[in-house]
Amino acid sequence: MKSKYIVYPAREQVAVWEEDITPPTEGEILCQAEKSLISIGTELHCLRGVADPGTNWYDWIKFPFRPGYSMVGRVLEVGPGVTGVKVGDRIANYGYHQQYYKVQLHAEKRFDIPVGIGIYVLPDEISSEDGTWRSLAVTTQNAVRRCSFQFGETVGVVGLGILGQLAVQYLAAAGAHKIIVIDPVESRLALAKKHGATHALQINVNDAVEPVRHITKDWMLDVVFDVTGHPAALAPCVQLLRRFGRLVLLGDTPTPNQQYLGPGVVFKSIAILGIHGYAVPDATTEFTPWTVETMSGVFFDYLMRGKMNVADLVTHRCSPLEAPQVYLDLLKNRGSAVGVILDWSLLD
Repeated sequence: MKSKYIVYPAREQVAVWEEDITPPTEGEILCQAEKSLISIGTELHCLRGVADPGTNWYDWIKFPFRPGYSMVGRVLEVGPGVTGVKVGDRIANYGYHQQYYKVQLHAEKRFDIPVGIGIYVLPDEISSEDGTWRSLAVTTQNAVRRCSFQFGETVGVVGLGILGQLAVQYLAAAGAHKIIVIDPVESRLALAKKHGATHALQINVNDAVEPVRHITKDWMLDVVFDVTGHPAALAPCVQLLRRFGRLVLLGDTPTPNQQYLGPGVVFKSIAILGIHGYAVPDATTEFTPWTVETMSGVFFDYLMRGKMNVADLVTHRCSPLEAPQVYLDLLKNRGSAVGVILDWSLLD
């Protein structure tokens, strides 16, 4: 079976290549892609191919590079020893952008990260397009948990791409008193306001101290989510926090040597929390309940109950054959893009 897939042959180059896919073996399932979601921040960092030595980015980005980790596909065939998944099921998994692919249900670890971690069989009520948001929704949910968010706190979200938009929705569902969003793009601010943000600032984060001081009546912010992935955002985000505030780095920069703390971290006793999508428990126990599977269940339940909405965060839909131009356009200007869906059914 021939399978098309997205690849970066070299820095700032995108192509659609093809490979052979063999039948599933022990513990494998064979799937046909339905929809996949481009994780704009991560995938553009990888496409640029610029990373400081010593970072996970530097070790990870090797060309040719295969992007993608937000996939929904339909099961075509199951190998020996597979249980809990049957032909015809739709599954959400952490997979490359690829037409046909195999998933190992009990994968080995690579760089201490489970390969193909946590497939999830989608309920009938969840569309394949909505299902592609699962991996990023789990990462964001993990961030809200890690910062020990408390009902009634005042929170800032800096950067309103995919993760920023999801953070706003989780914080609204969790009972934030005020959610102040900061982004230079008006359309992104409008989406965040639609889903729970109480105040929108169309400014650079460097200029946000006095507006935030005014909105909070000098209290400043209990928690700030830096979702920009930009090294210059860290120091100004610190300035938005109150004493004993928490800064959550939900966007990971590949060039941390350009980051600096600026004043106030020690004086104000600021806590800085790094969030990685795979930093979750391996198994659900009474002490570690929030695995990828359990957080996925919460996310999909919220979608079905109308507590969250990702359908209107989709700004672009395209065929995988258009991906090379789509990625290069995003490199030039991603301001109008949030959710970019690759529709693999257009290859049928």
